[in-house]
Formats: sequence, structure tokens, C-alpha cells
Amino acid sequence: MKFAVLDFETTGNQSADEIIQVGLAIIDEDRSISRVYGSYVNPGIPIPPFITGLTGISDSDVADAPSLEEMMMELVPMLDDVVLVGHNVAFDFNFLQNALDRCGYLPFSGRILDTIHFLKICFPSLTSYQLGMVSSHFGFEHDRPHQADSDALATAYALLKCLEELDQLPLITIQRLSDLFADEDSDLGWFFDGMRVNLENQALQEPDNFTYFRQFALNIEDWTEMAPPRAENENNPLADVSFDEYMSQVRDNLRETLPQYESRDAQDIMFEEVMTALEEDKHLLIEAGTGTGKSLGYLLPSIYQSVKQEQKVMVSTHTINLQEQLRERDIPLMTKVIPFPFKAAVFKGRQHYLCLRKFEHKINRRDFNTPKEDIITSAQMIVWLAQTETGDDEELNLGGRGGDYWETVASESDSCLGRACPWFRKCFYHRAKHEAGIADVVITNHSKLFTDVKANHQLLPAYERLVIDEAHHLEDVAGKHLGLNLKYFTVVHTLTRLYKDSRNGQLPALRQLLQTSAHEKAGDWTLVIDRIYPDLLTVKESWDRLNDLLFGLLPERGDASGEVGQFTLRLSPSKKPKDWVSLTELENQIYVTLGEVVRQGDRLTSEIREELDDYSADSLITDINGLFKDLASHRENLKFFMTLNDDGIVYWMEANGNFRSKSLQMYAVPVDVSSQLKELFFDKKQSVILTSATLSVDKSFQYMIDNLGLQEASEQGRLNTVQLPSPFNYREQALLLIPRDFPSVKGTVGDPLFVNTLVQSLSDTAMVTRGRMLVLFTSYRMLRQVYEPLKEALSSSDIAVLGQGMDGTSRTKLIRRFQDSSASVLLGTSSFWEGVDIPGEALTCLAIVRLPFQPPNHPLVEAKSELLQQQKKNPFMKLSVPQAVIRFKQGFGRLVRTAQDKGIVIVYDTRVIESYYGKHFLYSLPGPKMEHMPTEQMVSRITEWMGKEQEH
Repeated sequence: MKFAVLDFETTGNQSADEIIQVGLAIIDEDRSISRVYGSYVNPGIPIPPFITGLTGISDSDVADAPSLEEMMMELVPMLDDVVLVGHNVAFDFNFLQNALDRCGYLPFSGRILDTIHFLKICFPSLTSYQLGMVSSHFGFEHDRPHQADSDALATAYALLKCLEELDQLPLITIQRLSDLFADEDSDLGWFFDGMRVNLENQALQEPDNFTYFRQFALNIEDWTEMAPPRAENENNPLADVSFDEYMSQVRDNLRETLPQYESRDAQDIMFEEVMTALEEDKHLLIEAGTGTGKSLGYLLPSIYQSVKQEQKVMVSTHTINLQEQLRERDIPLMTKVIPFPFKAAVFKGRQHYLCLRKFEHKINRRDFNTPKEDIITSAQMIVWLAQTETGDDEELNLGGRGGDYWETVASESDSCLGRACPWFRKCFYHRAKHEAGIADVVITNHSKLFTDVKANHQLLPAYERLVIDEAHHLEDVAGKHLGLNLKYFTVVHTLTRLYKDSRNGQLPALRQLLQTSAHEKAGDWTLVIDRIYPDLLTVKESWDRLNDLLFGLLPERGDASGEVGQFTLRLSPSKKPKDWVSLTELENQIYVTLGEVVRQGDRLTSEIREELDDYSADSLITDINGLFKDLASHRENLKFFMTLNDDGIVYWMEANGNFRSKSLQMYAVPVDVSSQLKELFFDKKQSVILTSATLSVDKSFQYMIDNLGLQEASEQGRLNTVQLPSPFNYREQALLLIPRDFPSVKGTVGDPLFVNTLVQSLSDTAMVTRGRMLVLFTSYRMLRQVYEPLKEALSSSDIAVLGQGMDGTSRTKLIRRFQDSSASVLLGTSSFWEGVDIPGEALTCLAIVRLPFQPPNHPLVEAKSELLQQQKKNPFMKLSVPQAVIRFKQGFGRLVRTAQDKGIVIVYDTRVIESYYGKHFLYSLPGPKMEHMPTEQMVSRITEWMGKEQEH
């Protein structure tokens, strides 16, 4: 097979646009790149400035270049008898066919392959399939992105990398891939078929690093073979070792492993404080700012405690991201520095693990909703099975519709066959559960922590000691989990998975299976299924109507604070909306019909399971049974929400103006979770350690103590609180400026004076700091007001402006683009206030446009304020200010991430110096240099401060 890898640069992406450069790389049968051809092409029209900006190709470059006809005379002979390859090949192929036609050649009729498909299938875990990212990941030369010869060469390298990877795969995997594409009349199908035939004709040495099971190649042994970290009959490695002795050995090993390691005061205090709390059965609130190294700060004492006492310690993080970071970075480091074998296991929510039985079933039955995309996703996953050790969806880059696909193959308790499943010993979820069972320390997340509490502690292994990282989120997560959130689509998904139409859905699949069965009751069972169909349709219609009516109650205005077009409405038990009675009648019809459906469904599935002995029926029955259980719980949740009768609960609805009733969500959340947290954790557990960079307000922990239910522990002397000193020298590293004459703003939209002054100041500052600036907004509408004018103001200076939500790019991609392009300004709202890590040179200046108060009209904030008023407390000082201070500290924490970082923070909100509560914000920061001055003096002050920085 000979490949020709083609890339065009063009004046645009419409078919009427012209080619301005061509690149072609030829890969011979022996997989060597035998020729790279590149040429400019004179398009006969001016090149648009946007294209010149992207490619660096200007009118002068192409002025003396060959015409399209001259270039095609050179190109066409090279396309003889080749497989045409491109990165997103459809684009280049269209331009090629067009050019062949215009220059009087026959159309290209050979095979066409796309490297994007190949990369997805061969490397299902790559974070991006964009050519530049792929090149830097594999370390290819790709020195001039968006220049055709450089792109063509990089694409050729990418193809070779994929072919190499395919060579490593066992025959069974290639057969699976070939089988998957067989019904598709596609060139990809032709390629895998050829590969399969070729392999089947060779005397094969199968690679022995795979496990083969039910026609799949896996990268795992049975989990039942997994041994605990230390043998039972061994002596305890810490029997006579004190914590200090253990730590001094660990520190020696750290110095050997990490040459740059130096012991930090803050981290040393943290080791001691965490250890004390664990040993003395106390709870601990410990604030550890950026740079403390808090993961090690709690992990090292936890492992000591757990191994020495032979009792598990549970660690919980807020985000899956932090869980991954612990898995990828911190655990491997500890394995190197701790002088005895131990095990730390990561355990997530069940829906993160692949159910092998469902996956096998889906592939064998070709149960695809959108075949073209689903086949590529299936291919990715067949290859991934030969690579993954965890079966965790975070490893996969599924793109597009991948999320819907994952939902159909994810593990769930309701459809689990347990030991009866042929895949049981290979099962990823049971592997993770078993691993957590034998581990010393289990790392889970807040969500799973609460799901476990709600499931009567059936999910996580038993534990007495708990470390909660990112603890400032605990209250929020508790509310969500101890309350209820029902989405329009949650119910629809369950209904359509049971029955979409007479051919699609799990019930029709069961009906087909029964029709081929000789069982005497098959006819009766089929009738029951036929009786259930119309009921499901009725429920779907009523549910649609109910959601339309509920959406109709929402006020027709975008809620100013949140993202655009978000509508919110709080419902209160004392004053229900008018016509609520007719809505509850509709809900009651749904309740009754669903009750009937679930009753019939349960009876049907248990009868079939008892009497029909058929594995494929078994797995179908299990899935159907799971869906009926889901319906039963949706039915109860809806009843609970619509009854609106509990004063301790806030009820509200949210929806999005664009998707209307399809985006409706119902919430019912306890106003105050402190008593539940106290009862579930602080009363029950021997020691709970809560840590985060932001737990104190004004150097006091009272806000957290009140809200998390720690008051009693504090009064009984069971609570220690510690604020660690900062490891950074903020007076030297950070300068905080407040323009004291800056115009103020009411609400979430700026008036022309405010917006113009802000754009002017931001662009002047960006010029001095050469971009590298993050601007934090509290409202998306204000971000939009600033985005275009700021782009305009900086257009002549080569500084790019990136805006969250402005071009549909995801948050992670925005951050990556910001880090990659040296001169850029990034505008972000809510999710950028925390958790964004941009160390080093990429970020020099942080601008905070407004103090991050939560919108007072959010139902939960409203209800909490009312509760405080009843207790004769001031909601503004007890709730709004502390919440805003914590976010403000989170925002400030984006700037200085290492001891080398230096940076400037500008706070454009003059309330920090004018209002009586402003001092709480400034006093809560870790001591940067603070100055206020008229707006026009800021640029010269920044220039001076940055100049000083460069002299050092």
C-alpha cells in the first residue's frame, strides 16, 4: 500500500475558494517517507487578512507562484495508484476534486482515509486530535502549523504512528475492528479487512501481554487474583516506628527522588496537625494556601495512621480532576518514598466504569443510534480494552455524541448480574471496589461520599477517618445529594431506552427474542409487552405537557447573574402558583400510570428470568429491570417535588431560554445541611479532617464551623483549627492595585461609561504586560459587553482575546490556548474563579471586575437569608460577604502558583475601599502589597513594578 498524504491551504473553506499552497508526503510500501512536495499557488485573488493571520501566507508569497494548472501538472502524476490520506480529509478531497475538474483531469477514484479516524481508534486516550497537539504529544517536527508541506509531513508521521500501534494489537482485536466496519461500505472497512486477511495468512506469534476472553483482548487479569499490599502473616512494618522516625525516612527519600525538594514550614506543620487529629480522634479545619503541598500534607500521615492501626483512611476530593492528579502524580511519588509496601486506590462513582457485558451485547447486536459515529466510538473502545487497566471513562476522549454512547454501556447497580455475570471476574467496577477493599487509603470524591451515605454505606468500604480536600465545596455537594434534582431528559432517556418505537428499545428487543422462543408462555409475555407500550407513550406525553406547563411558570427574563438565558423560579409551600392543583393532577396521572407499568414490568421480568434459560435474555432482562427501577425512583422524586410541603426544603426550577422545557430541571434542596453533616460525619466518625486553600474569612473559621455543623465539636474541644503560614513571599511577589476613581456599576450590566473605561484600562494594561492576563467577571453579560470592544482595541497589537463561551470552545481548551499563545487575554466567568492552574509565565496579571457576590435572588441564597433573619442574624454579613470573600480568595489564588511567580492583581470594584465590609476582602488575602491610585496612574505603576522585577 502506498499512501499520499495531502494538505491544502486555501483562501477559505467554501468550495468557491482558491488553493494558495499544497503539501504532499508520499509513504512507500516499506513505510518510509520517500518524498515531500510543497508549492505555493497563485490564487489570482487577494488573500483575506484572516487567512494570512492563520497561515502566515501573504499576497507577496504567492505573487510569483505557479498557477493552479501548473501546480496540478506536477501533483497529478504523484496521485497515481495511491491511498489518499488527510487530517480531516473531506476538506482537502473536495478542493482536490474541484481542481482536477477545473484543470480537465478525471476525478480521483482511489481510496481515501482520514488520520482523525485512525488517531481516535489507535489512541483513544489522547486529549486532543488537533494536528498541532498530536505532533507535540508524540514529539514530531511540526515547525510551521497551517503551512501545507509542514502539515502534510506531520500528518504522515501521525499515520505511521497509528500503523505502528495497530501492529502491536492482537489478531482478535483486528478481527473485531474488521467485523465492526463490515456492513459499512467504507474505505476504513476496506483497510481493516485487508489488514485482517493479511494477518490471518501469517503464522502468528500472538503477543502474550493480553488476556483473551469472549473474543476480546484485555489488558487485565481477573481481579480475584489481586493480593493485598502486605501478607497477613507479616509483621506490621510500623510496629515500633514513631511518626517522626517514619517522616525523617520519607524526607530523606524525597530528597533523593526530587532533587529540588526542600522541606517547607507550612507543610511540616500540616504533617504534625493532621497526625495529631488522626491520633487523638479529633476533627480538624486546616487552611493550606497554594504552594503548601497539601496533598502530601494529608496523604503521608494518613498512610502512616492506616498501616500502623490497620484501619482504612478515606480521602475525598471535590473534582474528578483532583482525583486524577492524585492518581497520576502523588501516589506514584509516595510509592517511591514510603519505605514499605502500601496501597492507595482511586474509587469513583459507578457510572465511570465500563460494563463489559453491556458493551459486548451492544457490539454483537450492533445496537447503534447514530451508526457512523457509534462505529468509530465502538472501535475506539475495542482498542482501549487492550490498553486500559481501570475501564474508567476519564481515560477516553469520546468527543461529540460519545457521552450518549457511554450512558448505554456504563456500569449501574440496577442492571448488574453480580456473580452470575460471565464477565464478573473481569468487571472494572468490581475490580475498583475490590481494590478499595484491600487498600490502606481510598481516594474518592464528595459525590460518591454522599451516594454511599444514601445507600446505607453499601458502596464504600467501612472507614472511621476521613480527609476532605477542597472542603469549601462540601456544603454545596451535600445539598445537591441530600436533596433532589430531576431533569426533563433523565425521565425521557429512561422511557426511550425502554421503548423508542417498535424496532428500537430494550422492550422491542425482548419482544423479538420471545418471538423466536419456543417457550409456551412466550405468547402471553409478548401480550404484556404490547400492553406496556401505550402506557409508556402516555407517560411521555403527560411528562412533556407537565414540563411545558412548568416552563410556562418561569419568568421570561434571563437571570442577569448566571449564563445567558437561564431562567429560575422558586416555589414555596406557603404560596403555590395558581393552577398548581391542575399540575398536581397531571403529576398524579403520571404517578398512577407509572405505578402500573412498573408493577407489570417487574412481574414480567421475574417470570421470564425464572422460566427462560437463555443468557442473552438474561442480560436483556437485567437491563430492562434496571430501567423499571429507574422509572420507580423518578416517579417518587416527581411526587416529592410536586407535593411542595416541607418548609426545611427549598424548591425551585431552572431552564434555559434556548432549549425551553427540554432543559427544565427541578430542585428540592435542604436549606441548612449543617445538622445532617453533623449527624452523618462529625458525630459518627472518629476523625474528620477538612482542608482547602479557602476556609477562613477574616482569619476566622466561624463561618465554616456554623455552616458545616461543627459548632458542638468545637464546644466540646473535639475540633482543632489551623491556618498555615503562606510559603510564598506575597509582599515581593504580588502587587494589588485599586483604581479609586473607577466608575461603579449597578446590577450585572455595565453602562457605556463603565464599559468604555474598563476596556480602555484593560487594553492599556495588556499592552504593558504583553497579554498574559486573566479577567474574571461575575456576570456573563458583562463579559460579552467587553469581549468585542477589547478585541478591537487590541487588534493592532498581536494580543489575542479569548472569551469563555464566545466561540463554543471548552474550558480546558481555552486554558490550553491561553497557555500556548504567549500574548493573550482570557475573559472568564464563574468556573474560572477556581481550579484553574496556570503556573509560570503564562499569567502575569489578574483583573477582578466585580467582587464575586452570589446573586441574592438565587432560590437557595434567598432561603438561607430568610433562615438567618428568623434567627435574628444579618444575612448580608453572615452569608453574602463570607461566600464572596471565599470566592475572592480563590480568584486571587490563580495568580501566584509557585515561589517564582510574580504578578499584579487589579480590583476594579471600588467597594473594597469604600464600603464598611470591603476590609474583610483585603484582610483575608495572604498579604500582597496593596496600593490605590487614580486609574490613569496605574499603567506607569505597573510598568515600574514590572521593570523592578526584570532587574532582579
